[in-house]
Amino acid sequence: MELEPWHTRGPVTTPRVRRLAAFLSPAVAVATMAAAVGLGLGLPHWEDSLPQVGLTYDPGTAATTLAAIAGGMITLSGFVITAVTLVIQTVQNMSPRLIGVIGHFRRSLAVVGLVTGTAVYALVVLAQIRPDETPRLSVTVAVALVVVDTAVLLQSLTGLRHLVTGGGLARAVGELMAGSIDAALPPGGTAVASGAADGWASGSGVPLVHTGRSGVVRSVDERRLLRIATDRDARVSLTVGPGDHVCEGTVLGYVHGPEPSHEPRPVPLRRLASCVRVDRVRTIVQDPAYGLRLLADIAIRALSPAVNDPTTAVQALDQIEETLVRLVARPLGVTLVTDADGTPRLRRSAPSWHELVSLALDEILDYGSASLQVVRRVRVLLDTVAAVAPDHRRAPLAERLALLDRLARTFRDPLLVAVAEGADRQGLGGAEAPSNPR
Repeated sequence: MELEPWHTRGPVTTPRVRRLAAFLSPAVAVATMAAAVGLGLGLPHWEDSLPQVGLTYDPGTAATTLAAIAGGMITLSGFVITAVTLVIQTVQNMSPRLIGVIGHFRRSLAVVGLVTGTAVYALVVLAQIRPDETPRLSVTVAVALVVVDTAVLLQSLTGLRHLVTGGGLARAVGELMAGSIDAALPPGGTAVASGAADGWASGSGVPLVHTGRSGVVRSVDERRLLRIATDRDARVSLTVGPGDHVCEGTVLGYVHGPEPSHEPRPVPLRRLASCVRVDRVRTIVQDPAYGLRLLADIAIRALSPAVNDPTTAVQALDQIEETLVRLVARPLGVTLVTDADGTPRLRRSAPSWHELVSLALDEILDYGSASLQVVRRVRVLLDTVAAVAPDHRRAPLAERLALLDRLARTFRDPLLVAVAEGADRQGLGGAEAPSNPR
C-alpha cells in the first residue's frame, strides 16, 4: 500500500470555529431578546439625564407607534420563520444532507431574534408610557430598530435567494471545501522512510475501543493525539476516519509501543479514544470526500429525468474541478503523521486520489452520459486537473478521458459525436477550449 508523506500540522481551528458558530447562532437570538428587555426597561428612565433628542411624539401617538411596531415585528418574525422553512424544504429536495452543511439557516435564527427583540422592546417601552411623559428617545430607538431589521432581513432574503438555486448550493459547498482542505490537508510535508510503517499492521497492538454513543466520526484531534502519543513514546494506527460510522465497541485503532528501550509508562487509552470525535451527522470539516459527495448529489439530482437540468450539473462540476485541483498535490490515502522531532506517531487512512476522482465524476458521467453539456465540461475539467497533477496521479484522469471518448461515440448522429468530442468550460455556449498537453 502506498504511503504518502506528511508532517506535524499546526492548530486546525476550523472545527472549533464551526462548533462555536453553531452554538452562538441560537445564543445570539436569546441574548438579543434579553438585551431588548433590559433596554426597554432602562432607557425610558435614563432619558431624564440625557439630552432631549429624538422624534417628537405626544403620548397617544407614541403608544400607537409602539403598538404598531410590536404587532408588525411579531407578524414579520412569523413570516421569516415560514420563509426559512420553505427554503429548507427546497434545499432538502436537492439533497437532505445539505441542511447540516450550510450554515445560513443557523444565521437565520439571529435574524428572528433581532426582529422578535424589536417587538419585545416596543412592548416594554409601551408599558412605561405615562399621560404626562413621552419617552421620545425610546420611541425613536424603536423606529431605528425597524429600519435596521428591514435592512438585515432584506440582506438575509437576498442570500437565501442565491443559496436555494442548484448553482448557489454548489458554490456554498465549494467555499466550505476550500477552507476545510487547507486546514485538514495543508500542502507540503516531510518525506517518510519506506520502512516507517513496519509494525503498524492493523490487528496488532492494544485496541482503542469506542465507548460513547453511536454516530459518525466528525473529526480527529490529531494535535492532542500526537501530544499524548509523544509523551508516552507510543504510536497510534487509526482504522476509522471522518465519515465512518461507529457504535459501542467499535475498534477505532491500535496503540503500539512504547519501545522496549524506553521506560514503560501507561498509555491513556481512554484519552486517545476521545481524540476521535463522534457526532450524529457527517460534516466537511476534515472530510473532503463528503464535500465531493454533496457536489455529486447536486449534479446527479439535476441530471435526473424528473429535473433534466444539465446547467446546474455544470455548475457543480465547476466546484468539483476547483476541489480536485486543490486535492491533486495533497497527501492522500494512507498517511503517517510525525511529531516535532520527525518521528512517525500516527498512521491514518483516508480516501486515495483514485477513490476521490471516482467519487467526484463516475456517477455524474453515468447519469450524464447523454448530456452534451456534461460531457464537454468534464473534458475541460480533466484537462485542467491533469495540467497540475503529478505524474503518479494522472492515471485516473486518463481513464476518465478515455471513458469520455467512448461516451461521445454513443451519440447516434455524427454531428453530435463531433460536438461531444469537443471541450467547453461552459458545457455548451462557450468557446471550445484547447486540450492541455499531457
